[in-house]
Amino acid sequence: MIRNPELRAVAHQLRQYYFVAGFFSLAVNLLYLAGPIYMLQVYDRVMSSGSVTTLVMLSLILLLAYLCLVGLDIVRGRILSRAGIRMDTLLSQRLLLASLERPEARSQPLRDLDTIRQFATGGGIQALFDLPWVPLYLIVLFLLHPLLGMFALCGGVVIGAMAFINELVLRKALSEAGDASNRNYAFTDVTLRNAESVNAMGMAHNLILRWSDDRNLMLHRQLLAGDRGGFIGGVIKFVRMSMQSIVLGLGAFLVIERMATAGIMFAGSMLLGRALQPIEQVVAHWRSFVSARDAYARIDKLLAAVPAERPGILLPRPTGTLCVENVVFAASAKKPILKGVSFRVEAGEAMGVIGPSGAGKSTLARLLMGVAMPSAGAVRLDGANIAQWPKSRLGRYLGYMPQDIELFPDTIAANICRFEAGEDHMVVEAAKMAGVHDLILQLPQGYDTRIGAGGAILSGGTRQRIGLARAVYGLPNLVVLDEPSSNLDTVGDLALGECLRHLKEHGRTVVVISHRAATIAAVDKLLVLKDGLVEAFGERDDLMRRFRSPQANGRPNIKVIHVNQPALSSIGGGE
Repeated sequence: MIRNPELRAVAHQLRQYYFVAGFFSLAVNLLYLAGPIYMLQVYDRVMSSGSVTTLVMLSLILLLAYLCLVGLDIVRGRILSRAGIRMDTLLSQRLLLASLERPEARSQPLRDLDTIRQFATGGGIQALFDLPWVPLYLIVLFLLHPLLGMFALCGGVVIGAMAFINELVLRKALSEAGDASNRNYAFTDVTLRNAESVNAMGMAHNLILRWSDDRNLMLHRQLLAGDRGGFIGGVIKFVRMSMQSIVLGLGAFLVIERMATAGIMFAGSMLLGRALQPIEQVVAHWRSFVSARDAYARIDKLLAAVPAERPGILLPRPTGTLCVENVVFAASAKKPILKGVSFRVEAGEAMGVIGPSGAGKSTLARLLMGVAMPSAGAVRLDGANIAQWPKSRLGRYLGYMPQDIELFPDTIAANICRFEAGEDHMVVEAAKMAGVHDLILQLPQGYDTRIGAGGAILSGGTRQRIGLARAVYGLPNLVVLDEPSSNLDTVGDLALGECLRHLKEHGRTVVVISHRAATIAAVDKLLVLKDGLVEAFGERDDLMRRFRSPQANGRPNIKVIHVNQPALSSIGGGE
């Protein structure tokens, strides 16, 4: 039973495909009776009457039945293929969005969807469609003669028991092989993404040894499952072939005892083979069934952990007033990274965030963007908790530049405009704000230059400035920049300062995490973090004066929580 409402909705939309496929399966299995009926008629009617005309007509009818059978089977396969395409259309985008919420999943959910789709359109699902019609052949065998029916029923029970044993024997090995395979693919993704560092530091050999651990475990478990499955499959094949031959002997005995005709003998053999075939096919495709079942369980778990975004009240465009209220953030059950952080930034103000490594600065940036949710407390934009905003709508009002700039393998213009259908002049304006317009024009195709994964053809500074242009595209109301000047030269620093002033002139709220004095000089307020706590918060000039002259009096309207000289002197380090 499908418990997840989203997967239940998908199953509801796919049921028409499988209902039609089931109807075609009924027709296909009824047409399979044409062969045994033909044998009955030939041996019991034609042979005794010697009528060639009857033989020809029966043969033509048989060929017509087989032609219809093959046609219906082809159409059933096409229906199942289209059901797989429909399944992918309904789930792939949702799984990609859920994977973005759980980056550790990487591309595994989409691979799981492919596994399910391949099973749902292949021979395994067709065997399952044929399986319910096995009793039909058993009933016909009983009608031919009770002994034939009992023999077939006993054989079916034996093969069914072997199939159950097959599940018990293979379940653990296939599950372990799947887990090892997933770990191996994840490790491969990380290794290839860091190929430059791997080659530069001569880590390839050691990484291959580590990579081989999961690979070898996967291969060993697959080999074990293959050997066991092959043995059980061989036993089932032996039972089926033996029964098909012995049933002829049983039929011959009935003919000798004048309890059946020769036609019943041959028809019984054909019916028995057809009755046992779906069971054998199910066992043959058991590994793909188990893989699809495990893939479904992972998808179900992911969708339960990342519920679909629900449409809510459409709040107006925020002005940019940012309020952080006693925010606590702990990753799993570890020590909290942020411990009761509170501050307020008015619309149009720029705030700098500094502190030593491990202070929680980048974590704070992710919380401000809604990339991560606080364990306690709230982040509010214009008084509304950002958790209440649909991400698809809130994102257009936010600009974010993380420490690690990831660009997509497409044009520079597409990267800047966030892949939305926007106006070209907005792309150019964003590039000019980031001071990268002239650099882009020098590239072979300008804004239409296609870049490799991660911006492979660009220097670190150019990549960072394109990331800045993407962050300020459309003049978002809240812009968070995490170490925006780490790869910039003097010209880039000046361009960043101009960009910050431009944002402030347009009333945009800016939060900058940086340790460069030139960048901090452009902010209005300063937040000092240390060990996840607020060491100081207030007007930048006031805090800097207090740092230089502890005896100086601050202005009465400025709130300074605490000033810690080592924290302020941390400008120059990173998190």
